[in-house]
Amino acid sequence: MNTWGNNLKLSIFGESHGGGIGIVIDGLPSGISLDIEKISDEMRRRAPGKDNISTSRREEDNVEILSGFFDEKTTGTPLCGIIRNTNTISKHYEKDLIRPGHADFTGFMKYGESHDYRGGGHFSGRITAPLVFAGAIAKQVLSLYNVYVGAHIYRINDVADEKFNPISVSKNDIELITKKDFPVIDDGKTEQMKAKILEAKENLNSVGGIVECAVIGMPVGKGAPFFGSVESRLSSMLFSVPAVKGVQFGAGFDFAGMFGDEANDEFYMEGKDVKTFTNNNAGINGGITNGMPIIMQAVLKPTPSIAQKQRTVDISKMENASIEIHGRHDPCIVHRGAVVIENAVALAILDILLDR
Repeated sequence: MNTWGNNLKLSIFGESHGGGIGIVIDGLPSGISLDIEKISDEMRRRAPGKDNISTSRREEDNVEILSGFFDEKTTGTPLCGIIRNTNTISKHYEKDLIRPGHADFTGFMKYGESHDYRGGGHFSGRITAPLVFAGAIAKQVLSLYNVYVGAHIYRINDVADEKFNPISVSKNDIELITKKDFPVIDDGKTEQMKAKILEAKENLNSVGGIVECAVIGMPVGKGAPFFGSVESRLSSMLFSVPAVKGVQFGAGFDFAGMFGDEANDEFYMEGKDVKTFTNNNAGINGGITNGMPIIMQAVLKPTPSIAQKQRTVDISKMENASIEIHGRHDPCIVHRGAVVIENAVALAILDILLDR
């Protein structure tokens, strides 16, 4: 379904080339003052058409709030935001030639002839814009609890940034990274990463990467074992972001090469607080927060829309064919995806924080 959440209920709607896209958020506390300009800033961070390493499709992504917001405060009833699509060119999309890497085939098999294939329809990465809108609201609510979320580009192809310090990442670190147009910790990596993207673009290709996200200030004791674990709930949100194909927490897959004495995070007292010397387990034990920063990474695959000739199938004739994809597409979605990951995580963290 297109609804997610336990305490927050999110319902997302729209298609890439339809009239608009949007989200309904149910479960927000009432009386929360929202800074609309901060929400607009988040939308601008994700918006397409800003530079030569993104799609040339320009969308302002202005959000019209239809309900749940009155006198600059949340009412507690469902809050609905809609973003009108203003710059669609549907002629670039063919109904019968299914694009490799996209959901054209699976969408057709699920929905049949009524499937909206234009620009990926409801499967499009464009549908992440409402997630950013909702996440921008979630971040403002989280700040009331002194909980903060930030993400940066950790890697594009084989060019890697520094990692967040898993012990001491701070509110200041997060504020610095979210103010950058190209969010990396080491600014010296910016041009190298952009060069990788432009190289792929010139070769009619695309490139993928990794986004790292940090959550600080999360109280101890949030989450639940097994199906309600912090990792489970964060992963379910992260894997809802198109192009995300892998998620890891803390040391993640590096645990495979460790011994127990390396993997365990030993405890110590800092005043009246229990802390850990290391943070391999990403601030989570038994699915429950332990008060240390929650650190995770998500890998985003290369944009599937590339202009090289590829083998495919003509679904109407049920025969082999070839395709060259035209139109306006990102040669890399990682730099815009970082904003999406950050706001998606904020939504999941708020949902967990609101647990009784």
